[in-house]
Amino acid sequence: MKREMQALMGMLLMAGVSGGGLAATLDQELAAIAADRAMPLASLSVLAVRGGKVQYQFQTGQRRIGAHAAPATADTLYRIASISKMMTTFGVMRLVEQHKLALDTDVGEYLGYPLRNPHFPDQAITLRMLLTHTSSLRDDAGYFWGAEVAIRDKLTGGDVGMWAGNARPGAYFTYTNLNWGVIGTIMEKVSGERFDRLMKRLLLEPMGLRGGYNPAEFSATELDDVATLYRKRTVDTEVWNADGPWIAQVDDYSVRPPSAPANIGSYVVGSNGTLFSPTGGLRISASDLGKIMLMLIHQGRHQGQQILQAESVALMFSQQWKYDGGNGDTYRGLYQSWGLGSQRFGGDSLVEGGGFSAAGHLGEAYGLISTFVVDLERGNGMVSLIGGTGADPEANPGRYSAMTRSEERILTALYRRAILGQ
Repeated sequence: MKREMQALMGMLLMAGVSGGGLAATLDQELAAIAADRAMPLASLSVLAVRGGKVQYQFQTGQRRIGAHAAPATADTLYRIASISKMMTTFGVMRLVEQHKLALDTDVGEYLGYPLRNPHFPDQAITLRMLLTHTSSLRDDAGYFWGAEVAIRDKLTGGDVGMWAGNARPGAYFTYTNLNWGVIGTIMEKVSGERFDRLMKRLLLEPMGLRGGYNPAEFSATELDDVATLYRKRTVDTEVWNADGPWIAQVDDYSVRPPSAPANIGSYVVGSNGTLFSPTGGLRISASDLGKIMLMLIHQGRHQGQQILQAESVALMFSQQWKYDGGNGDTYRGLYQSWGLGSQRFGGDSLVEGGGFSAAGHLGEAYGLISTFVVDLERGNGMVSLIGGTGADPEANPGRYSAMTRSEERILTALYRRAILGQ
């Protein structure tokens, strides 16, 4: 309780710094969005950066609901879904800086076996292709396996669901989770470290960030801070029901603590990088995502330490793929431009009325909806973490984007109040 009161005081102090009346108005707007019966949110944690400084932070709702209810606080850790891909890419770029990886090398040299699309056996697949979703890998045959499975057997086993039959590697964009399972495997191969621990060493520990990709190794305090992710469903079914109860989907550690993956004791490092989900498994708070955002804005520096070289930051967020009308699957227009492990957003795709061009990543899984977007040139950015949705997101579509209407409203309110100061 003491820690939660301290977090609340910190939130109030931040609101005071943000400009008194404007902050209070924004608090009310966001709380109303979270309570909207059209799509109620289990919890919401947001952060806004303006001019290279944290300008606003706010939380509402419950990180746990039910017998062990607890509010969302500035310390709440969320499983951030696909934003994890971008965080994994920071680890990749550190290994590139250390000359353990190169973006345009045939990844078979790292894996120790050829990785080839059987439809295009003469075309090498590179790390750059994996990072830009142009590798021609597909998710149709799965993208996560247990410790007892060697990813090599899946990738080279002849399952046609693994590969595009009509898209040569490097030629066509299709958002594919499996790319990051391969990337995680490569990272393990070249480092000799298990992915979850490698990411702690490369990113989390140098920046003093809490959480990680493996809750089984969290401290008791970190576990208490993890948000359970929820959906409102009819009990014992997968049918959305906005009038039904909040049903835990993942990370319900009030019921039982997390356990290590089965057979982890016999796991061979480098055999299956999907194990700790470089694709979507990072648990982290909005506050710590704000620290990462500031590190990027300050050209890779954090508290006097160079986490990433400025050149790595610039390369990662530079355009590597752009939709030309026929070279990719845009998913209802969402994907138009891509960097290395990061999406590039035009000025009219994030906030109502436009005006905010940014790069970053979106995420959605188990009821969570997440956003990390930053304008590196102006030093502005926004983080939004929704800990559960009470209605089918497909029934709450956006008015000007491929996001949900709730996301649009949250980002527009943050941009207008906290960044523009309106």
